[in-house]
Amino acid sequence: MAVGTRTDGKTGGTEVPALAGVPLLGSLFDLKSDSLGTYLRAQQRHGDVVRITAGPPGLRAELYGVFSAEGAQQVLAAESANFRKDNTFYQELRDSFGNGLLTSQDEDYLRQRRLVQPLFTKRRVDGYAGAVAAETRAVLAGWEQAPGAVVDVGEEMMRLALRAVARILFGTDVETTVDVVDRCFPVITEYVLRRGYSPANIPRNWPTPGNKRAAAAMDELYAACDTIIAARRGGDTAAGSGPGEDLLSLLAAASSTDDGEFDAAELRDQVLIFLLAGHETTATSLAFSLHLLARHPEQQARAREEVSRVLDDRTPEAADLDRLPYLTQVLKEAMRLYPAAPVIGRSSVAATEVGGLVIPAGADVILAPWVTHRHPRYWPDPDRFDPDRFTPEAEAGRPRYAWFPFGGGPRACIGQHFSMLESVIALAMILRSHEFEAVDTEVPVSAGITLRADGPIRCRIRDVTE
Repeated sequence: MAVGTRTDGKTGGTEVPALAGVPLLGSLFDLKSDSLGTYLRAQQRHGDVVRITAGPPGLRAELYGVFSAEGAQQVLAAESANFRKDNTFYQELRDSFGNGLLTSQDEDYLRQRRLVQPLFTKRRVDGYAGAVAAETRAVLAGWEQAPGAVVDVGEEMMRLALRAVARILFGTDVETTVDVVDRCFPVITEYVLRRGYSPANIPRNWPTPGNKRAAAAMDELYAACDTIIAARRGGDTAAGSGPGEDLLSLLAAASSTDDGEFDAAELRDQVLIFLLAGHETTATSLAFSLHLLARHPEQQARAREEVSRVLDDRTPEAADLDRLPYLTQVLKEAMRLYPAAPVIGRSSVAATEVGGLVIPAGADVILAPWVTHRHPRYWPDPDRFDPDRFTPEAEAGRPRYAWFPFGGGPRACIGQHFSMLESVIALAMILRSHEFEAVDTEVPVSAGITLRADGPIRCRIRDVTE
């Protein structure tokens, strides 16, 4: 609820407890070295709403962490209009990847959502199952050339997810696009992270080496997208699920009387956001699902038995999602422990009471699925891998926002069904043919634009059909 202002100019409510840091710099070094661990400690020491300061006087950032399911629901859904994407990090994303669905606000966002929503119906998304299966077969074919090998499933799933989303977006233009994205995205994302979390930045147009590298990568990426967009606008379609049915062609044709259509720059913004959000998130979920199953042979065998029983030798289809409940539970538990979006940022418009504590107007607010997904109030023995946490009965007994890897409220991820479809189909095909043994039992992670592994996620693979 919003908090009224008293006549003395102060707001009512109780002061938010602060995480102790070092003199002058607060929690700056803790956030730089381990932001996810810092948020977790903040909740464990001080509760569900905590103030965290970082940086020297004059350049100090002040974050308000909201870690309860109830608080997440308030920020993302019940009072979402009071919490906007106005912080520095989102501005850096806009400047690099455009003003697409992930970064736009207000009428821009509503117009984009209305134009894009018809392209993400369940029926439409289910039609992409064949493209996902084709890219999964390509990965499996590579593994068949090296039986018993050790592979980095993080890299392998990133390649699979990127190729799948690029095929769905661009159809037959997938090869060129994948090469450009693979080369340019790491440069741009590192640039966004560095600037997004810096207390002060130099202008982007200053000719520093970092600015010039990022600008060159953005120019190459933009040019590749613009070339394909121009071809689509000129009537050249590519093979997706049918002639002209790749997602870019559908976006180019999207229009309504009230909202018009996307111009070329707007199309590029949507494409860049779909590429960014559409492959890294799914790759993370798949990689850590395999990592966890490799560490837990009993659950791996149970998932494989279900897949073999349901599918036998046929290629999975969209209709199979409902027939693979345990595999879906495995994915959901992996997304609990390793949420692809471990931190979600907002900025408060007005002073607001959350959990009995007041967050002031203009504050940077942090939601952390990484923390809420480990909250002992909702998750007994939270670090234990247990897919049975996601049986229908168990899910019904928890608050809605105890698990929110896709965000929530009016800004919930539009690609949630596609991500689950891709993940279930790929994981089913992989588990049916291969067995996994963990080589790296512990994988350090950090919060980038998405969750990222700070090292390999190696597994030894064995063909179970031999």
